[in-house]
Amino acid sequence: MRPVVRASRLGHPSLWNWTKMSLRQVLIALGDPLVEVQVAPHGLEADVLDVVILDPDDTPDVRPGDLALVIGARGRAASALVRAAGAGGAVAVAVKVDAPSTVLRQAAADAGVALLAVRPEVRWEHLEALARGVVRNARVTADAGAGEVLGDLFGLAQTIASLTGGIVSIEDTASRVLAYSRSTDEVDELRRLSILGRQGPEPYLKMLREWGVYQRLRSGEEVVRIDERPELGIRRRIAVGIHAGTQPLGTIWVQEGDAPLAEQAERALLGAARVTALHLVQQREPAAAFRENLLASLLDGRMDAEAIAEQIGADPDKPAAVVVFALRGQEHTDRTEHELRRAEMTGLISVHAAAYRRSALVSRQSGRTYALLTDLPPKAPLLALTKEIVAAARKHMGLRVQGAIGSAVPMDEVMVSRDEADRVLDAMSRDLDADVATLEDVRSRVLISETLALLADHPRIRDPRLAELDGELARSLLVYLDEFGDVKRAAAQLHVHPNTLRYRLRRAAEVGGFDLDDPLLRLFAQLQLRLG
Repeated sequence: MRPVVRASRLGHPSLWNWTKMSLRQVLIALGDPLVEVQVAPHGLEADVLDVVILDPDDTPDVRPGDLALVIGARGRAASALVRAAGAGGAVAVAVKVDAPSTVLRQAAADAGVALLAVRPEVRWEHLEALARGVVRNARVTADAGAGEVLGDLFGLAQTIASLTGGIVSIEDTASRVLAYSRSTDEVDELRRLSILGRQGPEPYLKMLREWGVYQRLRSGEEVVRIDERPELGIRRRIAVGIHAGTQPLGTIWVQEGDAPLAEQAERALLGAARVTALHLVQQREPAAAFRENLLASLLDGRMDAEAIAEQIGADPDKPAAVVVFALRGQEHTDRTEHELRRAEMTGLISVHAAAYRRSALVSRQSGRTYALLTDLPPKAPLLALTKEIVAAARKHMGLRVQGAIGSAVPMDEVMVSRDEADRVLDAMSRDLDADVATLEDVRSRVLISETLALLADHPRIRDPRLAELDGELARSLLVYLDEFGDVKRAAAQLHVHPNTLRYRLRRAAEVGGFDLDDPLLRLFAQLQLRLG
């Protein structure tokens, strides 16, 4: 029997301050391929407050504002649970359907609850995770001491663990654990007791106070190193305070496991503290989403650079640059898995960008993740930073990520930087084999890639005579042209005798009916033959 699982049990919703998240907004966030609205008797504007799972073997436990996921019953067999969810005040019920069911639709209409049809191939755990994430990111606690935090702090803790190579816990200013990374038996006694809500060994805590560790963590962004104490069962740690301006919000602790911490652990931890601060600051809208929307507004031209700079504390007169990233090799994963991987990648990028520049903004748009880096010094190490992010994604998360870097420009010209970065990333998706690049590095290859894309999209501007050549003749002619007509070098590239290549060239001219002495023919052939 599977029990009802709630995102939280924190009392009546009236105790909370909420950024309103309507059913319509939840559906937009989840995307069309996952669910489809079958019936919505009261429209789609009702607020979703929680996500619950219903199982046919359990007594339904549904409250007003719930989005209920019916697991274990499909189609019309779920009618009773749909009616029970409606009676409990649920906003919507999600049910897997193999075919449209009039009975199920009528049950939802009679119960006054929206019916969401879930595609049969969708995995419930993925839909549940996404739905919870959408709802959770709209929640802000009215009581900072309650220990609840904005956004997916557990996911962030896991990202920090991957980047530092340690075991992470995030605590508030009262040393209460808010979130922690997954771990094995490598954890020491202090971490175990902290997660259980009990105090660590008093002799150790006393030493931390005497050493001024807590004071240093509360006073600034310094990464503090704490040596191991084998006699107390305490392993080595590093820690950093989380701050909003001068106000301390909590601490991130990283315990060393069986392996040493990563070489860049302290740098990653600094960036992580800045990202975590966004999750802990109380405000009407989620801070992370607010900053993401700031960058989206700038890139879309809905806000000017000066207004954005004022919001993030950047100098609009100093250079800024856009770096864009794309996740590769996930084309054959289902949509939900792909979105979860993209979110994981975005978290990693946010941590690295924040470590480099406090005012950094990160936003996801159209399948890509954009990072805006402001207040750049001369010769800013953007290439090294982007390579570091790409390498971290591959090492810690098993993801292949490509990154393209736009030029450093005045902040009111960031669209120029974004356009450059997008052009390079477009070429990477077509025929440019690189993990990280700038337009300056690969301008010729980008221009050729863009020209070939135009040729591919406009068949009328191709030379039909070249299309008459078979694969062997076409390749031989292209290599010959690439080698500036040097038969010996081209033959060596093709691993054939020069006379064989001369024969192929004569044969190509005969089959196509063209003259290889025509320089314009040679110029165009060198382009078109690259289409393959």
